[in-house]
Amino acid sequence: MIRVTIFDDNRSLRETLALVFDATDDLIVTGTYADALDAVRCVQRDQPDVILMDIDMPGRTGIEAVSLIRQQTTQPRILMLTVFEDVERIFAALSAGAVGYLLKKTPADKIIDAIRDVMEGGAAMTPSIALKVLAAFQIPVNAGKHYALTDKEREVLHRLVEGDSYKLIAYHCQISMGTVRTHIVNIYDKLHVNSKSEAVAKALKTGMFK
Repeated sequence: MIRVTIFDDNRSLRETLALVFDATDDLIVTGTYADALDAVRCVQRDQPDVILMDIDMPGRTGIEAVSLIRQQTTQPRILMLTVFEDVERIFAALSAGAVGYLLKKTPADKIIDAIRDVMEGGAAMTPSIALKVLAAFQIPVNAGKHYALTDKEREVLHRLVEGDSYKLIAYHCQISMGTVRTHIVNIYDKLHVNSKSEAVAKALKTGMFK
């Protein structure tokens, strides 16, 4: 049996998916939650094989929850299930550790197929999402050189891509927290972005760290 946990603030969707999954021979729902504020403890308790994770939830985003879960000893496969189709969120979710990205308009039978696919070691994406990912990676690998980041700024950005907190960046780069913030402000300015997720997405799209 494939153990599935669902995080989504849409009660109707949670209940519908739970009913559909429990009616499937090889799936069992181990937990459903309206937010991801206590995601790590829920996952440690439920021990799911696969997690369906919404992005826009109260208190903590699904992308933040994915990153926190990935830092724990358990390694469930995480599928994003969301309405968002923008490249920034797609790359932020994948860089945080998700192995798939599905839109909520995906039929239930396709979601079930996706759960089975990731259990077998594959990745799952709604076709329109896969096309956006492929298009993003068609940007030339050397495109990142045009942003004129300093070596230290590139090092800080690389740590952001790896999912480090500001404290960890300061530790790995042997700089103060204030210097970390200064570098990040400069990085945002040079990359023409306004957030960590946008910076990470652009770094991945331009192939800066291939």
